[in-house]
Amino acid sequence: MYKILDHISSPEDIRKLSVKKLKTLCEEVRDYMVQCCAENPGHLGSSLGAVEIITALHYVYDTPKDKLVFDVGHQAYAHKILTGRRDAFRENRKAGGISGFPKMAESRYDAFGAGHSSTSISAALGYAEAARINGTGEKAVAIIGDGALTGGLAWEGLNNAGNSKANILVVLNDNNISIDEARGGLHNYLLKVTTSSFYNRLKNSVWNRLGESRFRNWMQRVVINSKSNLVRGSGGAVFESMGFRYFGPIDGHDMDQLIAVLERLKKLPGPRILHIITKKGKGYAPAEADPVTWHAPGRFNPVTGERIKTVSAIDRYQDVFGEVLVELAKMDPKVVGITPAMATGCGMNRLQAAFPERFFDVGIEEGHAVTFSAGLAAAGMKPFCNIYSSFSQRAYDNIIHDVALQRLPVVLCFDRGGLVGEDGATHCGAFDMAAYRSIPDTIISAPSNETELKNLMYTAMSQAHGPFIIRYPRGYGEGTPWKESAFEEFPVGKGRKLLDGKGVAVLALGPVANRALEAARRHKTDYWSCPSVYDMRFLKPLDTEILEEAAKSKVMVTVEDGTVKGGLFGAVSEYFAGRADAPVIKAVGIPDHFIPQATRDQQMQECGLDTESLFDLFIALMKNI
Repeated sequence: MYKILDHISSPEDIRKLSVKKLKTLCEEVRDYMVQCCAENPGHLGSSLGAVEIITALHYVYDTPKDKLVFDVGHQAYAHKILTGRRDAFRENRKAGGISGFPKMAESRYDAFGAGHSSTSISAALGYAEAARINGTGEKAVAIIGDGALTGGLAWEGLNNAGNSKANILVVLNDNNISIDEARGGLHNYLLKVTTSSFYNRLKNSVWNRLGESRFRNWMQRVVINSKSNLVRGSGGAVFESMGFRYFGPIDGHDMDQLIAVLERLKKLPGPRILHIITKKGKGYAPAEADPVTWHAPGRFNPVTGERIKTVSAIDRYQDVFGEVLVELAKMDPKVVGITPAMATGCGMNRLQAAFPERFFDVGIEEGHAVTFSAGLAAAGMKPFCNIYSSFSQRAYDNIIHDVALQRLPVVLCFDRGGLVGEDGATHCGAFDMAAYRSIPDTIISAPSNETELKNLMYTAMSQAHGPFIIRYPRGYGEGTPWKESAFEEFPVGKGRKLLDGKGVAVLALGPVANRALEAARRHKTDYWSCPSVYDMRFLKPLDTEILEEAAKSKVMVTVEDGTVKGGLFGAVSEYFAGRADAPVIKAVGIPDHFIPQATRDQQMQECGLDTESLFDLFIALMKNI
């Protein structure tokens, strides 16, 4: 089908090609990527924009000996296709297929795993310093972009690398023109001169002849200041001040220039940063026109670009959150919204449209988002900070030190709690409930449907006296008429009984309570008896009245879409620990291992959280009652 791509099995095959054929290869990779992602959705826009730089890096560097460390992984589809996974890419993000992100266990070309952002510079620096210590001569390249440079860890890595003598190249893939572009003949001339081997040999010779003198120090300051002034318009001064040698920006889609510059930079020692300008969605018109939508567009027609949308009368949790937040903002002028670069994904774009002065997108900075929210709360505002569950892990200290310890009323809404499907282990929100349950003065809640989410948000607005966590899953709700219902304030720490039964008591938290209820009702229909089912609603504080009532049953089952270690099972087990009348407690939830990519339904089945699996469990338990 493809003239060149079909013959590429590894980067060694790439290095045999002419530059002209490399350009054709890039066109074929893009087309193949579009064709595959049209049927099997993934993160498309970022990867389309990174095709040339990935191809050029594999052409210039001796991978896998030299290490390419990607940031986030959204950019890395071309890397996967060109490193022996072309056919496997058709099963990208599927159960039993390859991961949607770089994964060390998957390929020797994946130098470091990356699903979250801002990690590449730190990891690449580790490779660079190890190569220096071991004397292996291996090169280390960090490819960072798609907003990841806003993350604090990226700047920690830059600060450390700039003060080292490590042989590290940071490629800043700027697909949003976040740093002004430099143009003109002088800029191109300086780029060519400063990357030439002759210039750098001459420069090093001059500094060596001057020795460690005050005159040398003065001259170096003059040169650095002069160079910083020259590159200040392109944003290079900030990198130069941190100890990096800055080059660029250059056109990230110009293969001739990319290879020429990379060949020169490969020979230079020390920390360097190459700033390239790319277009997100490059080469596919719909993605170029709307890069936000085409970051992860779902299924689409590759010819027309028409997206194949799932038609559902049921609302997604993220949409419920967004609409309810706007309603709360209308009710109380102190309500504000904070998101770390995912306004559309979490639904907060609705608040942005309705109350732009009360909306804050802080970039990919989860820790800052939490502490910023704490500052707003300290000033009397009512902040709703929405973070994807797995990303909230990076703000753990901020939640403890800046919110809980000071008892500041910050509402933390954790979207994508529990199993997330095709994004796999890096994005799985398995650990939030167990992680935050140990923090004093923290409320942790999990709505079982859309109406519960609406009312928990209303409750949090008035009852938060520290971290008030509302944790809910990715995707569609249960179809409850949440828009028609009036707001209801819940008593904190109180759950509800969904079904009366005997012998077995099921304590469920979050939407899995609906699956438990379905299974129990089916058991009653088939066997004329059923377990009691409770929607706990709150993990912390626990409803001890429900626990004491449930303890009258012979067997208690906890059901949660989080890790069973430390979550609801852990909390209930702790409550009954040491008691002579303690019931038998069985756990259903995410087991003690990482859950690989699959559909969310497949993952639910794997963890025994689907209705059928719970029904089978209830049959086994009720037989012995």
